[in-house]
Amino acid sequence: MNAIYIDADACPVKDETYRVAERHSLRVYVVSNGGIRPNPNPLIETIIVAEGADAADMWIADRVGPGDICVTGDIPLAAKVLAAGAAAIRHNGDLFTTQNIGQQLGMRDLMADIRAANPLGSSGGGRPFSKADRSQFLNSLEQIVRKLKKA
Repeated sequence: MNAIYIDADACPVKDETYRVAERHSLRVYVVSNGGIRPNPNPLIETIIVAEGADAADMWIADRVGPGDICVTGDIPLAAKVLAAGAAAIRHNGDLFTTQNIGQQLGMRDLMADIRAANPLGSSGGGRPFSKADRSQFLNSLEQIVRKLKKA
């Protein structure tokens, strides 16, 4: 087990990730374009990348490797993380896997096409992040960490 990388812009589970990382003495890289308050824990390093599309994603993709975990909601980043041999987990605890990443990339592209074809925009949005999502994330992250430590 090497490290946990957090795609931190708009990540609702940073504190939960810190708790799991502290329990297992894991290094955490919190990567964003800015606006993230540094954590005083020496295991947690805040990385501020240059502004620009996908700069944080590129930083993570260039460094992540086997035995690492990436916390992200970004499907293309998750695909790169999996290709590098690392684990990827969504904020709600769902795991990205080599078995489901192709379908998720396809669905992402389909939804982008549907949004582009609707000149009036879409109504609503995704469901709100819940306490159950937070709890599921904690459980899933703990399971991944334990599995990787055993390997």
